[in-house]
Amino acid sequence: MKEGFTILIADRNPHVRKLLEREITAEGYRVRLAKNARDVLEWVYHYEPLDLLILDPDLPDAEDMSMLKKLNNRIPVLPVIVHGYLTDDAGHSAVLKPAVFVEKRGSSIEYLKKVISDILKKSGPQKVNP
Repeated sequence: MKEGFTILIADRNPHVRKLLEREITAEGYRVRLAKNARDVLEWVYHYEPLDLLILDPDLPDAEDMSMLKKLNNRIPVLPVIVHGYLTDDAGHSAVLKPAVFVEKRGSSIEYLKKVISDILKKSGPQKVNP
């Protein structure tokens, strides 16, 4: 059902990256991983097309939310889910506007999967098989 969608997961914590990779791959998506802001920008602008980015707002080598500002200017627009702690979002709501925020917590993985599915249904219905 979800074949054809490629999701980039960017998280500072290697354990979180692997957990998300395992869970999202099990849902049928292709997954790519990034460990820092530089990796994210390389994937977004230089490699295969991506359908969604799951972004830790506190990546190494990223200055505040400047990377999200760069991503907001990308054409075509890349849907972004900011996956972080509520304190990570403090004071950045204007920059987060086009992105969806999902709080990191013990039970957030199921909610994150639902948000992923909802976004991809809206942004790429031609890739979803009935």
